[in-house]
Amino acid sequence: MNLVERNIQTMKKFETMINTADESIAQQIVDENAPFYTPASPEVLYGGKGYLSIVHWMRNSFSDVQWHIKDLVAGEDKVAVHWTLTGTHDGDFMGIKPTGKKISVSVMNFYYFNKDGKVNNDIAAEGMIGIMRGIGAI
Repeated sequence: MNLVERNIQTMKKFETMINTADESIAQQIVDENAPFYTPASPEVLYGGKGYLSIVHWMRNSFSDVQWHIKDLVAGEDKVAVHWTLTGTHDGDFMGIKPTGKKISVSVMNFYYFNKDGKVNNDIAAEGMIGIMRGIGAI
């Protein structure tokens, strides 16, 4: 399997990882030193556990949250993914009480891979505005 095919397969596993919060998959595909930045934490989060803490943070506000790969473009050391994020606002989200509204948000991320084929960086386009719009906060 070439690097591009490997990265596509890794992103399919990544989709499963975030939709199931599977720590064993996270350990397999996310570099333990990979930094992740999020409004969920004032501190940088690291590795698969750090990434999954973002998933858990989202599930506290959207218990049925799911991410689905809509499209992806892969290279040898990076992948661009167009995600659709869906869920129901049934918990507090950044101080906003549950509205019961269903959201569907388009999100774009770039993932970078280390020499071992593990995700070691994630650059996200701002999806927060879509979430806030979806729950009626703006």
